[in-house]
Amino acid sequence: MRLFSSLWNADNWATRGGPVKIDWSQAPFVARFRRLRLRACKWLGQFSLSQCAANTPVNWWSSLAYGRLSYDQVGQMMWTRNNYMIYDCCEDVRRFKDQMPPECSLQQY
Repeated sequence: MRLFSSLWNADNWATRGGPVKIDWSQAPFVARFRRLRLRACKWLGQFSLSQCAANTPVNWWSSLAYGRLSYDQVGQMMWTRNNYMIYDCCEDVRRFKDQMPPECSLQQY
């Protein structure tokens, strides 16, 4: 299996409006995974949707534990956002004007 990702130059919008530039001299940007164990539901056509979403022990991702963050996890997420996030497209009214991305209307966490 292979995993691909892409980088794009977002210097003019995703870096505090442009003042923080990407240091391209640090390229290539490499990500490595250690002890990665993927477990997923095999796509077998339309029937797979209900089969993969069924709340069964095999589909661990559909259990209540993974459906919602705990109170402590929400606190950790908020702390991380407040201390590390430099751009939130859902707050970028200058870029999106009156048409914010659809995911912005969903519950954050």
